[in-house]
Amino acid sequence: MLAVNKKALAILLVVLPLLFIFIHHWGSGSVTSIDIQGKDSLKELLEKRTQQAKYVNDNIPYSIKDSISKTLAINGCVCESNKPPINLPFAQLLFPQVSATQLHTMLQESDLPRAKQYRDKEYQSFRKRTYTAADSLILAEANSPLQYPTQGVEVRPTRTILIPGLSLKEISREGPYVVDLIATMGTFDTSALVNGVQISGEGELHITFVSESLALLNRQLQFVTYTNTLFHPNTADVVQFETPGFKATFTIRIRHPPMPRFFIPGPKKDYTVSNLVTIATKTFLRYDKLQDLIDSIRQFYPTITIVIADDTKDPKPVKGPYIEHYLMPFGKGWFAGRNLAVSQVTTKYVLWVDDDFIFTSNTKLEKMVDILETTTLDLVGGAVREVTGYTTTYRHIVTTDPGDKEGDCLHMRNGFHHVIEGFPNCVVADAVINFFMARTEKIRQVGFDPRLARVGHLAFYIDGLGSLHVGSCDDVIVSHASKIKAMLPWGQSDTDKAYAAFRYPSSGEQNVNEYDLYYLKNHFKCVTSD
Repeated sequence: MLAVNKKALAILLVVLPLLFIFIHHWGSGSVTSIDIQGKDSLKELLEKRTQQAKYVNDNIPYSIKDSISKTLAINGCVCESNKPPINLPFAQLLFPQVSATQLHTMLQESDLPRAKQYRDKEYQSFRKRTYTAADSLILAEANSPLQYPTQGVEVRPTRTILIPGLSLKEISREGPYVVDLIATMGTFDTSALVNGVQISGEGELHITFVSESLALLNRQLQFVTYTNTLFHPNTADVVQFETPGFKATFTIRIRHPPMPRFFIPGPKKDYTVSNLVTIATKTFLRYDKLQDLIDSIRQFYPTITIVIADDTKDPKPVKGPYIEHYLMPFGKGWFAGRNLAVSQVTTKYVLWVDDDFIFTSNTKLEKMVDILETTTLDLVGGAVREVTGYTTTYRHIVTTDPGDKEGDCLHMRNGFHHVIEGFPNCVVADAVINFFMARTEKIRQVGFDPRLARVGHLAFYIDGLGSLHVGSCDDVIVSHASKIKAMLPWGQSDTDKAYAAFRYPSSGEQNVNEYDLYYLKNHFKCVTSD
């Protein structure tokens, strides 16, 4: 009887934590399915206008809503680690631990002042290049008699447009109706004249309209034009619209429109996977594994093009139909190889694979093409199955919080945002596994930082945050070649030993890593991850 009780107790100790985990994830994992078909003077002007806004109801008391206030921190950039509240064998499973790294601590203390100076200079230059008035908050005061467009007015550089929506509502006044328009990067004029309206400042930065008749004035305002005179390929002008006692501000965006780049397979080619997709990979020493990858691809896609970037010191020829083998200087690295391989792709999509992957009947590239063709995704990852049978998708949610002069906060968590409607096995995330298909032009826009020679998978998605729309499908699966033999000292070949020595260097070697770039390039001060 005592033995039976011990056995039951052991079963409970195993089952109860697992049951708790199941209930926790079931309750918190309500999955939704969603359809996914600078100029300093301008900035100062807008900030001044915002600060001058009058809030007449400041004396009305209020109460804080706790459920919302928890998500709104005065200083939103805080990186803190946590530890399981109890010290039990299953604590890490029940309460996943979040680590936090203060990135400046990764640098040598003697290097930190110079690194900060360099980073601050680069960040200010970046802000100057990327800030436009269209990024600023503009408030349209509710009681203003001025009617004007708050967003959506756009002109191509050095061209002319009619400004839509300008009007003045009836107000009490003494004397005639008067309105002024003032710009900084262009001039005003009129495409037609209305009798009974006096105009001064035509062809200048400041134009004035005066009339005794509100109807005539508003009719004239329908013909006001704006001409951009200060060239910039992508910026915005701040326009001040005034009448005595009232002021308003709106922006006119100045830019060349995004240039479409279409893929046309050619008059004799169909929209097949082989015509739409190029497979790209990077190899170093492991020609046996590379050949296994090629053989597995040819079993399912005999005519698809394979682009190989190779930085082996003494490269071997890789030949065959539909194979392009590009040699690089020795040891240039993983991301440099990615850039080279992707630069040679001429198809609409590129599939990235590691050189030790193996295609199987579950590696259905048609599914990836289908989701890229029918959704707004730029990149869709698959799943990798290890020799043990374990399959992973490596999905991450990446967020940032605004910080201070020391930098912002970067947060990375396992998980995804939502399921994609019509594709029940596919979700939207911010970072996915190292097996993905992407729009070739989009992936080139983000690029791969060649300073990351051996590690840095997530760095690509950090650079693409806000630009790449990323998804993941767990039913498109590639196999991973077994590493067990290569990990055993007696099972390693000379190639395995040489590869391991280069791929996993000693801790004493100085290498650029992701944390260095997060701090020096991306202006983060800390990072948290689970």
